[in-house]
Amino acid sequence: MENLITVLSSIDSNMNWWPDWASSSVLLLLAILFAWWLHSMLFPLIERWFGGDDLFRRSLLTRTRGATRLAFILAAIAIAVGIAPLTWQQASLVWDIEAAGMVLLFGWGLTIALHVWTVIYLRRFSLDSEDNLLARKHVTQSRILERIAKILIVVLTIGAALMTFDGVRQYGVSLLASAGAAGLVVGLALQPMLKNLIAGFQLAVTQPIRIDDALLVEGEWGNVEEITSSYVVVKLWDWRRMIVPLSYFIETPFQNWTRENASLIGTVYLYTDFTVPAQAVREKLEEVARNSSIWDGKVVNLQVTDFKETTMELRMLVSAKDAPRTFDLRCEVREKMIAWLQEEYPNALPRTRAELEQIPESRGGRSDGFGDGSRQGVEPRNRELAAAD
Repeated sequence: MENLITVLSSIDSNMNWWPDWASSSVLLLLAILFAWWLHSMLFPLIERWFGGDDLFRRSLLTRTRGATRLAFILAAIAIAVGIAPLTWQQASLVWDIEAAGMVLLFGWGLTIALHVWTVIYLRRFSLDSEDNLLARKHVTQSRILERIAKILIVVLTIGAALMTFDGVRQYGVSLLASAGAAGLVVGLALQPMLKNLIAGFQLAVTQPIRIDDALLVEGEWGNVEEITSSYVVVKLWDWRRMIVPLSYFIETPFQNWTRENASLIGTVYLYTDFTVPAQAVREKLEEVARNSSIWDGKVVNLQVTDFKETTMELRMLVSAKDAPRTFDLRCEVREKMIAWLQEEYPNALPRTRAELEQIPESRGGRSDGFGDGSRQGVEPRNRELAAAD
């Protein structure tokens, strides 16, 4: 670094015919280019040294690439300012920029540290486990709070960086002092963002939804795939994505099928003839549930829930560990129960009965509706209906 200072000083002394501002600009530009080159040479060596085969350390180094490059550039500018022929006003401006860059670097470092802490904390939980309720709680809460904290860090960092300049500081003080209509306009303009920000904080604390929760939203079923600072991505059952604002889950009723646990009870309805024995159907349902690899062993039941004019309604209940298994179990029960009814009780399906009564002959020797020979036509038809029954 001392050699660099010597070289820059000699260049400056041999170019007295240049204006001072041009020399200063060249020195600052050379310092920035040198810092960029030095960083590009050293950072790959650091990656090979510290990264190794560990994915976490390599991803951490990748995230710090930009921040460390900015630190190199700020250090080079600080050195160049000390030897550049700058006036007091020019040097003051450069130092203000340097201070703003240091503030930005500090905020950048905070966001990186926050992300690293979140990743390390969430490594204890796995969403792929069978019972992932605790993992979904912590993952959802940590990610939402991380995004909210990042937004606050960015806002505060930009504000602090701007306040390093005297002109901006005075403007900000006067703006805060005047407030009034300007504050009202800004508040109205930022209302959607602030609304979702507050909703995100509420979701993180109360957790009506979590990552991987099964939801029924706007008549569509799916799982929560991602929760951002302004919206929620719901992956629907057919792989479509529904984008829903955060405030929706605070203001609008919806169904959460995995709020406390993922187990669900599935319902299957059968409509049969009155002659079907309900106890035999109940025993067959229990046999189907016991032989199924999807049934969780908790709920299996059959009840006669209603009578219609021509049918008897049987409601079958079976339970499974989660919504997809419950759906598959319902389909399996339907298929096997229908096959059993067709085999054991072929007349179990609802039938429509019709009875035809013989209409007495009129005094004129003709029967209403049939005329002559109607008696001979009714009797064969009655025999056919009796044979069909």
